[in-house]
Amino acid sequence: MKERDVMAYMEKVSSRGIVPGLESIRELCARLGDPQKNLKFVHIAGTNGKGSVSAYIASALRQGGYGVGRYISPVIFEYRERIQVNDRMITKEALCRMMERIIHVCKEMTAEGLPHPTPFEMETALGFLYFQEKNCDIVVLETGMGGLLDATNVVENTCVAVITSVSMDHMKFLGHTLAEIGEHKAGILKKDCLAVTIKQKPEVMEAIYKKAQEAGCSLTVADAEQAVHVHYGLERQQFDYKDIKKLEIGLAGQYQVENGVLALEALGLLEKKGFGVEEKKLRKGFAQAIWPGRFTVVGKKPYFIVDGAHNEDGAKRLAESLEFYFTNRKIIYIMGVLRDKEYEKIISLTHSLAEQIITVAAPGNSRALPAYELAREIALVHPDVTAADSPEEAVEMSYLLAKPEDVILAFGSLSFLGQIIKIAEKRNEGMGHRGKGSAVK
Repeated sequence: MKERDVMAYMEKVSSRGIVPGLESIRELCARLGDPQKNLKFVHIAGTNGKGSVSAYIASALRQGGYGVGRYISPVIFEYRERIQVNDRMITKEALCRMMERIIHVCKEMTAEGLPHPTPFEMETALGFLYFQEKNCDIVVLETGMGGLLDATNVVENTCVAVITSVSMDHMKFLGHTLAEIGEHKAGILKKDCLAVTIKQKPEVMEAIYKKAQEAGCSLTVADAEQAVHVHYGLERQQFDYKDIKKLEIGLAGQYQVENGVLALEALGLLEKKGFGVEEKKLRKGFAQAIWPGRFTVVGKKPYFIVDGAHNEDGAKRLAESLEFYFTNRKIIYIMGVLRDKEYEKIISLTHSLAEQIITVAAPGNSRALPAYELAREIALVHPDVTAADSPEEAVEMSYLLAKPEDVILAFGSLSFLGQIIKIAEKRNEGMGHRGKGSAVK
């Protein structure tokens, strides 16, 4: 089976949509020999911050000398990004070989009258097979959507469960209150695992405490307010937290201090599970952690920033960072969203900071809101909005509108940001006076 055949098959089965539940993934993994039972995990759930926290943890563990698997969702640049070992994507050969085996098992299941596993379930099983083959010491595993019924929750050997910031998102599947969503996220807590969460809103904390008590696992609460001597920057940030002084991180955005604090607490718990990392190597891991698409600088003069704010909480954090870093600067947006997101709230929270807004739709994504429909919504509250026909046109328009001292911000759905980054970087390579950011590799 070739890679194009794999992608064609995955596209075919993607029409089945999201099917929460663990029955299908359990059956699929069982027929594959339950590779997840031979692995140990750091399991991460939450609404915002999963990727950044997993980047810090995985980078620190790798610097500590461990073989680290990483499973991320969603991807930015390429399909194979989802499954990584020591920062290297799954090879094309392994992807095709293992997926051929998985597809064969899926067809066996449907022949017996069982439901066909979803693409996410197949990808999760693929990750387990690859991590087992690579003899990973530990796997940093991000949930896809929720926690309790997420396909990743088939795992049993959770060393540390991490819950990042919880807010309103995926309400169709997770519930319409923070308490209900918190219950789903806390579903990753297992007996005998160590759990850590960032300080949450009261109703979320109550749900997490309740689940921790039911599972019989200890719960640590990381408090970002204990981070002191914070020095913010667009390419380097620094803070003190407890005994660790002047810890440097390379990810921008005020909210990254919170993510860094949570990752530090998780690593402290991992040490109790036999995965210690000495401070010198931990510092190197945090400084080198990369997570493209999260308030990432991809160009300068003008600054070109990309950010994956695609829900209400993400939009709030983005607005706070814009006001902090770019006070009194002219800001031009490139904005694209999915039609099943609460884009009206995203618009409401961010529109006032932009002088001009360019809308765009993610090419080839059936869930993408057409650029003209998004422009029409924005026009209700903002006087200067234009719909672009393509990401290339959106980037070119933004540069024509921006002066060197201005700021261009591309944000919204992660499904179009990878393409935006590539277009902007290619343009900057041919415009030496623009300069290029160092946060994307």
